[in-house]
Amino acid sequence: MIRVTLPDGSAREVARGTTPAQIAADIGPGLAKAALAAKIDGELRDIMRPLEVDTNLSLVTSRDEADALELVRHDYAHVLAEAVQSLFPGTQITFGPATSDGFYYDFAPTAEHGPFRDDELPLIEEEMRRIIAADKALVREVMDRDALIEAWKGMGEHYKAEWAAELPAGEELTVYRSGDDWFDMCRGPHLASTGKLDPQAFKLTRVSGAYWRGDQKNAQLSRIYGTGWLNKKQLAEHLVRLEEAAKR
Repeated sequence: MIRVTLPDGSAREVARGTTPAQIAADIGPGLAKAALAAKIDGELRDIMRPLEVDTNLSLVTSRDEADALELVRHDYAHVLAEAVQSLFPGTQITFGPATSDGFYYDFAPTAEHGPFRDDELPLIEEEMRRIIAADKALVREVMDRDALIEAWKGMGEHYKAEWAAELPAGEELTVYRSGDDWFDMCRGPHLASTGKLDPQAFKLTRVSGAYWRGDQKNAQLSRIYGTGWLNKKQLAEHLVRLEEAAKR
């Protein structure tokens, strides 16, 4: 058994391997539905990641706006990458972080397709909404370095293979699986499933060029930008702010 201390000072004895999601469910169905992630001794973690030692636990909901926005924007970026690869087979993925008002992801399109275009964004948005509606589980998995590198090479993901090969020896390499048909290399954390995202709270905004690793001597990539929020009201307010700023 391990001891889990909650923000109000109360403590629970739970079995080793219990997840924060299970603790949220024990507290009540409302919290179980609202909880997006967990803070373990102050560190943001997946809500489905098992607890192994005594810990201080707080559950992150949409009321914890800064943490919640970081989570959903990170997940929107991954859903964007999955959507692009679904629509445009052969596209290589690189990386896509959260930003101050959204997210982006850098892609290496096939030579046949060439750089992505702004007029393709509505199609990609539609595919993202399909992935969100599918409510695909997002599952963290630790992988052996050599196995991961070979997996990336076998998939034709040369940028990912290069990056994985250069990470420090001994560093834990993790991937997040979206259902059973897509994954990306990532430290996390992530939401429990794609269905935790609001399909009406994001918008892809533009496409630009970018260089691999930010070095203009390297290959040029296509960067797709988006803005992402917790709900459609926040998105609408953000778009209004952008319109007003453009008029000044």
